[in-house]
Amino acid sequence: MNFNFVSIFPNLIKHYFDDSILKRAIQANLISVNFVDPRDFSDDKHKKVDDYMIGGGAGLLMKSQPILDALKSFENGRVIFLSPVGKKFTQNDAKRLAKYDNITFICGRYEGIDERIIEIAVNEVFSIGDFVITGGELASLCVCDAISRNIDGVLGNSQSLEIESFENNLLEAPSFTKPNVYENLSVISAFLKGDHAKIRTLKNQMALCKTRFFRPDLYQKFAKNKDKNEK
Repeated sequence: MNFNFVSIFPNLIKHYFDDSILKRAIQANLISVNFVDPRDFSDDKHKKVDDYMIGGGAGLLMKSQPILDALKSFENGRVIFLSPVGKKFTQNDAKRLAKYDNITFICGRYEGIDERIIEIAVNEVFSIGDFVITGGELASLCVCDAISRNIDGVLGNSQSLEIESFENNLLEAPSFTKPNVYENLSVISAFLKGDHAKIRTLKNQMALCKTRFFRPDLYQKFAKNKDKNEK
């Protein structure tokens, strides 16, 4: 999988891949990461990539020409833009996008990008939540990380994906490590007795309770799917 980033601040992204799982994925040639600064493609003599909005409005907007020309430097693939107007990004999206060979992220800045870039070149627009951040780099990294985890071989243990939150519309059950008692709080006794079938059943029950309490919207989806499968 090739991940490409169009950003005027590529250093904000590069260092995320210097450690841990994604660094190992790059070393194993499971993913590659490329960066392009649209300033390098600007036809403006001062290499500007932004301008005032037509019709007025506060702030500046990223221009079409530098970004569209920057996109031409990558192989054809899926082009993604992160914006508050987009569909909420989910784990199912991460799993689906992990099947592509090339994904390019356009990292917006200022007041965003010229709408014509989206109309001409963008395949999917996503949002990571109902809040505003200063640029698209961080949001793009979130999506890139989520996709990468679903590429074969990136995680050391592929079974980790099967029990993660959002699989089957459930949150992951609570987990514990040593010591068995800390600050007068004890690990659930059944976890200490080695009955793995009982532990799996208990974890499933706890996942149900956790989802119902923290994410009733997810629990409703789970219950609806369960009713459908039982009919």
